[in-house]
Amino acid sequence: MTSAHQPKEGTRLEGLDIARFLAFAGMLVVNFHVVMVAESQGWAGRIAIALEGRAAALFVVLAGIGIGLFAAKTAYDDLVGVMFRRAVFLFALGMVNTIVFPADILHYYAFYFLLSLPFLKASSPILITMTIVVLLGFLVLVFSLNYDAGWDWGTLEYTGFWTLSGFIRNTLFNGWHPAIPWVAFLFFGMLLARLKLQTRGVQTGLVLIGLVAAITLHFGSAGMVSVTRQIDQELAYLFMVQPIPPGPFYMLSNMASASSIIGLCLMLEPILRRARLAGLLAKPGRLALTLYVAHIYLGLAFVDPTTANRSASSLSALLCAGGFCITSIIFAEIWARKFKRGPLEAAMRRFLRG
Repeated sequence: MTSAHQPKEGTRLEGLDIARFLAFAGMLVVNFHVVMVAESQGWAGRIAIALEGRAAALFVVLAGIGIGLFAAKTAYDDLVGVMFRRAVFLFALGMVNTIVFPADILHYYAFYFLLSLPFLKASSPILITMTIVVLLGFLVLVFSLNYDAGWDWGTLEYTGFWTLSGFIRNTLFNGWHPAIPWVAFLFFGMLLARLKLQTRGVQTGLVLIGLVAAITLHFGSAGMVSVTRQIDQELAYLFMVQPIPPGPFYMLSNMASASSIIGLCLMLEPILRRARLAGLLAKPGRLALTLYVAHIYLGLAFVDPTTANRSASSLSALLCAGGFCITSIIFAEIWARKFKRGPLEAAMRRFLRG
């Protein structure tokens, strides 16, 4: 029997949409801060720094959950076709976005999806093994290749992206969200999709285990950084929980925090529904692709010319992100009254159908 706190099997888990909206909101804070601010200031700057890499990672984990749920009810051949077409669509859209916003993540998604094709119906042990292989593989690449290649860390500009070698290096190894190791977030999401996410026990487990793991990894990272910094400053970076470079502590910490947030959103869904807030927060989550692209062309592109030399304050960037977030909620609410899907979501669906 399904309790009032557990949605029936087959119903949409709005908690996932709410988590997706929170990931979008976090990305807004980070991206406005990157574009507008040269140096972080005060509590607003600390919020942006804390969210760096975490909001985007949550997005990828949620994408993995979506793939896992879809894979459970779709034949493999059909699934591969859908995933390949989705990769093509996001790659084309992402490359256009990159012209305006070099830190775009969509074209990276295309490679996450392509790398996941052989494992769409893989067993859980294989997915766990691949997650470990990817994390270790990144360390091998770091010690084998020059991670700094192409980067000007002072300006955060990447030279050679539009060359073949630079594009491959950036996309697979040392870009903003490189496929190695970021595809591990997708694998992790696919694993989470195999849990009974609609049950309170699983939701509570995700919150508690994720929280304990995140805290443990945070202090473990601090300890390892302290030790390795005395040996080699460059080596210490690999044990940090910052997104660049995405070392194992960063990856595992973000898997843990993503689990907690997803579990919490699923737990709070019934409460938010009774307060008539679930739909308000879930609707923009279902329009995440459209809103993400909109924030590049209607948000970041607008503020950039007005903040020459990135001279705005952290608080100003946070307020701009908050304003765009509120606007997104209003837009999603109005749009949902007439349309089931967002503009880009509907366009991608038509593309997937051929």
